[in-house]
Amino acid sequence: MCKTLRNLLIASCLIAYTSTVFAKGEHQDTDAFSPKDMILHHIGDAYDWHFFDYKKSDGTVVHVSLPLPVILITEGHVDVFLSSEFHHGEQQVVRGDRVYRLEHGHIREANGKKVIDLSFTKNVASMFVACIILVSIFISVAKAYEKRPGQAPSGLQAFIEPIVLFVRDDVIIPNIGEKKYKTYLPYLMTLFFFIWVNNLLGLIPTGANASGNIAFTLTLAAFTAIITNVSGNKDYWKHIFAMPGVPKLMLIIMIPVELIGILTKPFALMIRLFANITAGHIVILCLVSFIFIFKNALLGLPVGFVVVAITFLELFVAALQAYIFTLLSALFIGLAVEEHEHHHEAAHH
Repeated sequence: MCKTLRNLLIASCLIAYTSTVFAKGEHQDTDAFSPKDMILHHIGDAYDWHFFDYKKSDGTVVHVSLPLPVILITEGHVDVFLSSEFHHGEQQVVRGDRVYRLEHGHIREANGKKVIDLSFTKNVASMFVACIILVSIFISVAKAYEKRPGQAPSGLQAFIEPIVLFVRDDVIIPNIGEKKYKTYLPYLMTLFFFIWVNNLLGLIPTGANASGNIAFTLTLAAFTAIITNVSGNKDYWKHIFAMPGVPKLMLIIMIPVELIGILTKPFALMIRLFANITAGHIVILCLVSFIFIFKNALLGLPVGFVVVAITFLELFVAALQAYIFTLLSALFIGLAVEEHEHHHEAAHH
């Protein structure tokens, strides 16, 4: 018990210390600390991957970050350069008659020209990291099955196999059915692990908040919506445009309601994941902000305990939100491909 309490205390102090270092970030060279600016900075996207800042002996602040490729299309011209050329927003980047500047996390053209931004941002980089992690894990597991056919799983294989079986047997098959689940298994399995890994990466200090980006959740929800409606059988569309047993006059009301439902289902998926992941990050950053608001380092200990507790909760939420998104996607797809044989039987009777 004493050893557990000691480890918890050490973890609390470490998390409190690292959190305060990263939270202070770019504000350490100013007297005024703005919790709002700090929180928005850390939950938002960026053109570089910022790690930490430190001061030299002469007081100069050094930003330690990984520059990322900036890709801009302006009036037919494609401009590619590293984000480090902005020097953290302190300098403009000139390409011919085009002058780019970084303002409040967005790139603008100084002369008012329209800019199409296709840059490789921090969230995009984090998604590539997630892809590399997933490919590495599953190639390793696949090789383990080839080397030890018919034997009990071990190591990473023993960790991944129960999760895969759970998602397949308790999430996908019950909602889609034994006959058709294999068609959608690759998408839904990838969806679960991709969301889960991105959620976990967002909990690492300096990690990207990809799952808390509305564009990320919108894209995944759009994939589910497209697959659902493309896979929809005649019963699915008949239920929308000619609902059995409903008077024709009522269809004037029911058809628009059902069409709206096609949009509200993916919208709910998008908002649920975005809101839950973003809320967790905001709560942790708000707690860390109390140390700077009250300018009291002693607050680091109680804040550390609370942050540890919330971090463990967020580890659970990371898996839970991946499960819910996959479950609802499987449910929507299952409803679209379900065969309503009872309607035909009722018609014969």
